[in-house]
Amino acid sequence: MQHFSVAERRNRLARRHLLASRAPTNSIPESTAALVGWHATDPATPYLSLWARIDKFTTADLDRELYEQRSLVKHLAMRRTLWVLPAADLSIIQPAASDRVADTERKKLIADVEKAGVAKDGTRWLKRAAVAVRAHLVEHGHASSAELRAALPELAGTYDPAPGKSWGGETHLAPRVLTVLAVSGEMVRGPDASAWTTSRARWVSTPTWLGSPITPAQIDTARADLVRNWLRAFGPATAIDVKWWFGSTLTATRQALNTIGAVEVDLHGAAVGYALPDDLDAEPDPGPWAALLPGLDVTTMGWFDRCWYLGDHRPQVFDTNGNGGPTAWWNGRIVGGWRQNADAVVQLQLLEDVGRDGRKALERKATELTQWLDGTQIRPRFPTPLSKADV
Repeated sequence: MQHFSVAERRNRLARRHLLASRAPTNSIPESTAALVGWHATDPATPYLSLWARIDKFTTADLDRELYEQRSLVKHLAMRRTLWVLPAADLSIIQPAASDRVADTERKKLIADVEKAGVAKDGTRWLKRAAVAVRAHLVEHGHASSAELRAALPELAGTYDPAPGKSWGGETHLAPRVLTVLAVSGEMVRGPDASAWTTSRARWVSTPTWLGSPITPAQIDTARADLVRNWLRAFGPATAIDVKWWFGSTLTATRQALNTIGAVEVDLHGAAVGYALPDDLDAEPDPGPWAALLPGLDVTTMGWFDRCWYLGDHRPQVFDTNGNGGPTAWWNGRIVGGWRQNADAVVQLQLLEDVGRDGRKALERKATELTQWLDGTQIRPRFPTPLSKADV
């Protein structure tokens, strides 16, 4: 069994996550595909993730790929997370990850419709609502959630997600219908005229936006292809890492690993991991490097077991639900975070001594990010103890 040290894993992270130096290509679609996709639950995250990796990146560059070229698309997929993904990869992502989420969301919605007394037959209610939404989009091209709810009586209805709880209360069912249709691949988030730090996308049918419906691959083939793509960037990794990242089952994970011929490797004496059979060579040391990554960045969130790059900093840089905040990296490790002061100046929040060279490198990154943001304030969607702490 081949051995991978912590240092080797950090070398791979540095190069394959495009962090040790700027990406070898300024192609946003290629960089996105190299990491499978970008987290987009926080609208600012994919922009900041790309800034950290692509030379001379601007927010207009990503907007162009999302809304003009449409090479990328926002889609609900792994772990019910919103992603920015290559449109060309939806044929494997839909059956390998999104369909599982869609099935869960559909069942939960049907149950809540019946429980709330909106309809005795939740399945029939959902079908009628879906037909109405499809017809509206065919006629009007695209529409906001509010416009759809106002125009379509089939979407009427509320439910209480937590009766008697302070965080409960009557809530519209309409957004959940749209979620089911979107994660099923029938429609996507289309035109968005809001600022890059917010999201007010308009819904549009998938064939209208992308030129054709999603043509899903056979599910076992799709899972294997997606796991192969992921291991190329994130491997070696444990089966639990793979299972967690995909939001799948351990059985499906093991089947996919077996299909692609993944080989067992030793992960620094701590666990058995898996790597692609043609990807066992040592990764060269990239030399010293620093990075400032946004909350929910794919590298911060990339593995279930994060000890080898996170150390003891989990309570500070992750919230209680497992959402990572803005992070500062030095030589393959999270060493703290960053936030902005009242003047939008990026300031470091280091949790350990990184030495003179490390501090200088991170301070340069902070200056570059301050200049790039040009006064725009970034407020993490999921604040962590460190991001809420005083600078």
